[in-house]
Amino acid sequence: MRDLLPATVAVAVAGADDWAGELLAAEQACLGERAVQTRRRDFTAGRVCARRAMADLGLPPAAVPAAADRAPVWPAGVVGSITHTTGYCAAAAARSTDLRSVGIDAEQHREVNAGVRRLVLLPEEEEMCARLPRGTSWPVVLFSAKETVYKVWHPVVGSWLDFHDARLDLDPDAGTFTARIASARVDAATVADPPATLTGRFVVADGLVRTAAVLPLR
Repeated sequence: MRDLLPATVAVAVAGADDWAGELLAAEQACLGERAVQTRRRDFTAGRVCARRAMADLGLPPAAVPAAADRAPVWPAGVVGSITHTTGYCAAAAARSTDLRSVGIDAEQHREVNAGVRRLVLLPEEEEMCARLPRGTSWPVVLFSAKETVYKVWHPVVGSWLDFHDARLDLDPDAGTFTARIASARVDAATVADPPATLTGRFVVADGLVRTAAVLPLR
């Protein structure tokens, strides 16, 4: 994940001990008593990584609780993103004086069924996948890239996007993607200068798809 982001972003990837690390009180309160073990492990690793990333920025330890929609709530002056999938967790953080937003995502590299493809892909994206080199599950790359785009969009605009609200183009040789947000979503945004186009990077390795993107300052 480190290689997908600029130097202004601090990245921490979970080690073996981080999945059972300690939570701060405000973070623990977000889980509740009924959270299943998998949820607890993922949440814990994400918050441990988040604090380590902030420490790499020279910031003091601070809680990263979850909002009602489960999005992480970063301390004032920090933008960031957390991702986790089976056996992998990472967090990225930057100062808000350097970037408007950061998004990262990781997914298992696997084939997906036709139902998932219809949910995620626009017809033109389906056609693009058919043209791209074989050996990579391009629908999963698109899924991960769209998750990253949404994580960049949400903290800035305050709303979520549907999968079909972003049309993506992939450059497999460069390992980059470009996302164009539906004009209706951009026009409906209530913030100044909502992002209409986002660019990011991806890599497929070690059984994972990893994607990342940042939104520069205005």
